This record gives sequence, structure tokens and C-alpha cells, in this order.
Amino acid sequence: MLLAHVALPVPMPHPYSYAIPARLAARVALGSRVLCSLGSRRLVGVVVAKGEGDPPPKVKPLLDLLDDEPSLSPALPEELLAFLRDLSAYYLAPIGEVMRLALPPIERAVARALEDSLFETKKGISARKVQTVIATDSVEAKALGGQAAAILAHVRAIGETPLTRLEERWKSARAAVKKLASLGLVTTSTREVAADSFFASPAPRDVPPELTAPQAAATEAIAASLAAKAATTFSLHGVTGSGKTEVYLRAIVAARAQRRGSIVLVPEIALTPQLVARFRARFGDDVAVLHSGLLPRERLAMWKRLRAGELDVAIGARSALFAPVRDLGLIVVDEEHDPSFKQEEGIRYHARDMAILRAHRASAVCILGSATPSLETEHLCRTGKAKKLVLPDRARAQAMPAVEIVDLRRMGPGPTGDKRISLPLHRALEATLAARAQAILFLNRRGFSPAVRCEACGELCACPSCSVALTFHKRHGERLRCHYCDYETPFPERCAKCQSPSLALEGLGTEKLEETLSAAFPEARVARLDRDVATGRTVDTVLGRMRAREIDILVGTQMVTKGHDLPHVTLVGVINADAALSLPDFRAAERAFHLLVQVAGRAGRGDAPGRVLIQTYTPDHPAIVHALRHDVNAFIERELADRREVGYPPYSRVALVRVDHPEESVARDACTLLAEVARQAAEAAGGEADARVQVLGPAAAPLARLRQRFRFRIMLRSSDRAMLRRTLLAVERARGQVARGVRTAIDIDPVQLL
Repeated sequence: MLLAHVALPVPMPHPYSYAIPARLAARVALGSRVLCSLGSRRLVGVVVAKGEGDPPPKVKPLLDLLDDEPSLSPALPEELLAFLRDLSAYYLAPIGEVMRLALPPIERAVARALEDSLFETKKGISARKVQTVIATDSVEAKALGGQAAAILAHVRAIGETPLTRLEERWKSARAAVKKLASLGLVTTSTREVAADSFFASPAPRDVPPELTAPQAAATEAIAASLAAKAATTFSLHGVTGSGKTEVYLRAIVAARAQRRGSIVLVPEIALTPQLVARFRARFGDDVAVLHSGLLPRERLAMWKRLRAGELDVAIGARSALFAPVRDLGLIVVDEEHDPSFKQEEGIRYHARDMAILRAHRASAVCILGSATPSLETEHLCRTGKAKKLVLPDRARAQAMPAVEIVDLRRMGPGPTGDKRISLPLHRALEATLAARAQAILFLNRRGFSPAVRCEACGELCACPSCSVALTFHKRHGERLRCHYCDYETPFPERCAKCQSPSLALEGLGTEKLEETLSAAFPEARVARLDRDVATGRTVDTVLGRMRAREIDILVGTQMVTKGHDLPHVTLVGVINADAALSLPDFRAAERAFHLLVQVAGRAGRGDAPGRVLIQTYTPDHPAIVHALRHDVNAFIERELADRREVGYPPYSRVALVRVDHPEESVARDACTLLAEVARQAAEAAGGEADARVQVLGPAAAPLARLRQRFRFRIMLRSSDRAMLRRTLLAVERARGQVARGVRTAIDIDPVQLL
């Protein structure tokens, strides 16, 4: 019997077997979406294997095939399907849940046939269609005038353009296009497109700049690997402003010359509109931008055009790694050090690591770009698994900004009276405003004050569901808010413990900093960029005002550090460099260093020199000392030595087993059970002493309670990945032994340890 092994969107580690009816035998292929019955439900799954064999007892037939369009069948190309199977195996993730990462939203016509399924909506969606105008190579037989001539010139300069966009500029565009079409000067076509805000305004085509010598060397090395179709990983280490994006663009051109596709991953697409604009300026609108803000209809349109080969460049956050790009030749991971490339829920994959794997499986090139390479990437270079390319200087021959340390132990407050706005920082802001330049102040604390404490008994206002203090937000009603579970309550009149009315605000948040600066510099235009004021598509509104010089001082959280090119920013102030250093995480110093160097790189990118002030209580900390000197290599050497001494990544592999339950004792008992299983498996595995799996825990997580659930964890560590995997498989098999209601998760190569 001909059987199909189908991955279904259910939390099971294995695919299900179905008989392939004769009417579907010729059309069902690996990667096809098929309709199956599972119990009383009808689900859509993906065929991951097929072949002849003895059928299992009571085998059911496939009900139908969903992918009939030749250009879209199968839904998942063979290269992507093999990669997804590898990802499932590496992260011990259910194969069906992994396949869901790469599948498009379901179409309305298909949804009607399914009746009920596990998709976002039973109604399904239909793609949006627009009419586009393309200039031909014909030459005008007679002189054109008026709007027809202007439209023809515009389409020739910009490339394929939606008719609706032409109508926004020229009222009689439709009639003019019809005239041009009758003369053979343009053609029109109707196609499915995504009505995405990234394409809302036209992007004039740019002229590629002349490369610097390091850029040219990097481009040549990448092009050589693309031409050889050799799976190669490059670490592109370029200082901020060194022109890494131009290298990416040239690499995509080289891939296109071979008719191969490209994927560009960025930490957060909503924070990098300038990057998308640069890609559109070079390649026109023939790029797919994939991000969480897309409507299902928009996501479907992008997916279909990529799968059909109409588009060969996909740009997006970590989920763009699963784009069905045809003949994949290049994957770029921009700001590869950024922790947001790690998925923290569901399938806990790391997009940077998996980008290397997918490129390897596709015989493609992977570029890991950063001004502050991660220690894992540096280790790949030192072990010969990646090649390093260096851009040592800024592309426009600008000097790196001067960095100064403000020792808060010895320096008093400025005129505001707040020590977090020290006298040197206050004077630097005055000088920046006098020069009609712009400043960025970085503070990684949202809200007005991070905590509210009773002055009588010392009690903190804490979240009832999480073991964290509530943050005071002043705007939109004075309220206390938990940034983990979104619990919210009005500001209390009295302490809940002792009933004292003496409640004091502790610490400084971006909201309070914005208010203080507005009062101190009434002539300045102060704005804020954090999750409370800008999310998704509204981020670029704030950045657009900054680029238009409608803002003088921008206050923000990590959102202001993410690769923005703001040429009029000459001053960057780091309000409290110690906040990131105090976290209970072996990566705390590395993460703090990355933040400091990245935010410092926002200064001095124009004609005026830049200046950076870092305020700290620990000026001798290595992360701060090396950030002061822009000395990435020295920091890497120091941090690698520390990691080697204690056996932490990249010199070992780490996994966390996370356990939580509403009752503390139940969670602890479950974690104890799994820890014992892990120890027994590790002992049975044996091996060399330095490669044996260490089992640390069970222990309460640093955030011991979150969303009314108590959290415990076990850390497993080994220098031998195979031995660690065998131990984890034993833990995976034992997860069914824990008490009902206990949630367990295995996090391989964790990034966040809280």
C-alpha cells in the first residue's frame, strides 16, 4: 500500500501514517499540504515521507490534497522540508508544530472545503489583487505630453508600479496608462500583493556607492563562495557605520546573478524601516517583507509570490527564516548578536544558529553581521567553522565617537537635582542643543518609576501573580503595571501591608526622564521611544520625526540602539550602564557590552563628530572599560577566557528543563523527578570526565513566580553535544510521568536564563 507519513499540528513527536488514494497518488509529493482525519477532527498536515509498506491497523486514507497550483506545489520545497525536520530533531520539538512555522495562512476557497480545522479562521482569507504598470522597451513614435509623459518617465525610473499609487499623484492616471498601453509603451498586469505599510511610499532608486577596500574584499570573498555553491559561513565584523548593509546588497546582487534567492534576517523588522527602504531603493518593490504586523491576507500574498518564484528576496525577523525562497543561495543575519533571534516560547529555536544550518543544507552562504559579534560566532571563526571578514573603519571616513565615563559615585547631579542626569550630561545636552544637533538618551527602564515602596514598613508594591515589583506609569491615569503579565491597578492611597500613606517612588524610568528633561530644557522638543508609546508600525513615526529634525532629545529603551542611521545625532547618553550588568546570567557582561557599543554607534554618523557619555557606578568593569575604547577584540578575549575557565558556552552546550505549576510543591516535585531522571541518564552515558553531562538543580528560577505559576528549572551542561542529547531524550521520555497540570519545556541553547 502507498503510504504518506504526515506531520499534523498536534504536540506529538512523530508523524501519522495515511493511505494515499489512487486519485491522489500522482499528485501527493513531499512537502504537500493534505487534509486528514484525526479522531473526529479534520486537520491540515504536511507530507514528510512517503513510500510503499504494510499499512498500520485501521489506517485511514488522505481526504484531499490542498496544493494544486503547479507553481505552489508542494507547499514546502524539498530543501525547506529537510531543514524543518532537522530543526525538529535538534530542539526535540513536535514535527507538526515545526511545520506550522513555515505554512501560509489558509485561503478562503480551501477553508470552505475544510469545514473545520486548526487554522486561524474558519472563513479563510483571500489575497488582495492590484493592477500594476510596467514600462516596455518601445520608443515613443511621437512626442508625449502632459500626465502621460510624466507617468511614463516615473514608471521607467521606479520600475513596476501599482496603478493606485500613480492615481494618488496624477488624477487622470488611469486614462493616461490606457493611452500608453495602446501605444505599446507600457503593459499592465493584475497580481496579488501585500498592502504593507513598508510599501506605502515610493522608494527612489539609488546609485550604488563606491566600495571601500575592506568592503570590496568582503564582497569578493562572498561572491566567490556563491559562485562555487559552497556552503560557507562568514562573520562580517564591521564597526557601527562601516557599511555592512552595502555588503549585504552586493551579496544579494551576486546571488541574483546566479538566479538564487536570499533571506535577510533582522532583530525586529519594525525597528529597521531604513534598512527596508535601502533594499527597496536598490531592488524596487520586488522584495518580500515578512513581520508580525502583516495581516493574514498580506502574509499569504508574500508567501505565494515567494513560493512561485516571483520574488527572490525575503526580509524579516526570525520567522522569515522559514520563507519558501526558491533556490536559496544566501542568508544574512544582521545584528547576529541580538538575543531577540531566540524564540522564547513554543518552538524555542535560535534563528542565527538555524540560519547556518539552513544555508549548509542548501549549499548556500550565510553572513553573520555585527559590530559586536557574539562569542558563539567568534568561536566558530576560531574553530574554522566560519570565515571572518572585517570592516575596521566607518564607510564615510568619520571618526568613531569620543566616549567618556561619568563616575556616579563621585559626580553630583546637574541643575535638575536628579543624580541620574549628572552635571556633565546636563552640560553636554546644553551644548548639543546650542549647536542645533540631536541627542539620544538610553535608559532600559519603561514607565515613570520602576518601583513603589512604603517608607514606613519598606514593603514594595508587588504583582500578585509574579515575583516582581509593579512599575508606576503616570500617563493615561496614574497606575501600577506588571511588565510580565500586564496586571494593572490604580496607584494605591495606602500601603497594603501597614496602611501607611507614605508611598515613595523609587528609581527612574523613561517616562520620568522625558518629563524631567522637558522641564529642564523647555525650549527642546523631547520625545520617547519605548513599548508604551510605539509598537509595530508606529515605531517609524517617531524615527521619522527624528530624521526630519522635529525632535531634539530622544529618550528610549533598547529600541533606540537598533542600527538606526540618524546623521544629526551628535550626543548619546547612557543613563545607567550598570542595569544590564546586575542580571543573574553568565551572558550579562556580554549583553551589556553589546548594548553600550551599539548605542554609542548612533552618535557621529553625520558630518559633526559624536560624543558618548556613559554613567556608571562601576567604571572599572571590563564591559565598560572596553566599550570606552571601542575595543571589541579585547572584550572578546577577556570574556572567552572567563567562559573557558568555568566551562560555559561557547566551550560547552547548555540546556534548561523548565517546570511550572500553580502550586509550588507540585512544581518542585516534578522538577526533582526530572532532575533524578537526568542524573541517572547522565551516569549511564558515562564518557570522558570533562565531557560528562552535569546536572545542576532542581532550583527555583530567578523569576520564581510568573503569571500565578511557580517556576523551577534544571540546567544540563556538557562539552559533548551527543551525550547531552542522550540525556535530554531521557528527560523528554519522562515528561509524561509528572503530575497533571505541570508544564514542562526543554530549552536547548537558552539565551534568557530568568
